[in-house]
Amino acid sequence: MRPIRVLVVDDHAFFRRGLVSVLDEEEDIDVVSEAGDGEEAIRLATELRPDVVLMDVMMPHSSGIDACPRIREAVPHTKFVMLTMSDEESDLFDALKAGATGYLLKEISVTDLPRAVRTIAEGQSFINSAMATKLIGEFAELAKQESSPPSRPAIPQLTPRETEVLKLLARSLNNREIGERLFITENTVKNHVRNILEKLQVHSRTEAAIYAVRAEYVT
Repeated sequence: MRPIRVLVVDDHAFFRRGLVSVLDEEEDIDVVSEAGDGEEAIRLATELRPDVVLMDVMMPHSSGIDACPRIREAVPHTKFVMLTMSDEESDLFDALKAGATGYLLKEISVTDLPRAVRTIAEGQSFINSAMATKLIGEFAELAKQESSPPSRPAIPQLTPRETEVLKLLARSLNNREIGERLFITENTVKNHVRNILEKLQVHSRTEAAIYAVRAEYVT
């Protein structure tokens, strides 16, 4: 099998050369080139079509997050490993949304780096263990929120009469019928309905009725 073709991208030349020297020791990995910023990475990736791009998240001209989707558009088969000093969840999520399937802190060991490249090249994901724990925790919290019952919408301050009108409106009564029930004129009902729509910030009687049902004013 041909070696895994890798493009290494980092704006710190010393760190970049360290990555290259580690990967050059592996017989099944071929570093095809290196770049110092996102724009250069886009140009080289489009030209060389690497299997894996090992790229810093924060760089001048174009960040790794910005460069990732542009490279994916030009070279759809390329896979991405993001390298970063940051252990912030927001950076991890931005990288995953941009299309990265690997996310590594720059403190990665020399033995883990080639393993990460191979794993990514095979179509699997590789995330630093500490960040993976945060990711799992975030998904667990989202799942908990989705499984909890929907909260009742807050009801704005309606007058007692407006509340009565809303309840009858939600039962599909028209203005005349509401007026007859409450012993008020049809014009008075219209004024109450207008005030209700304004307070609930809805645009129609139907929306107001749905609001009333959700708020358990009516069943």
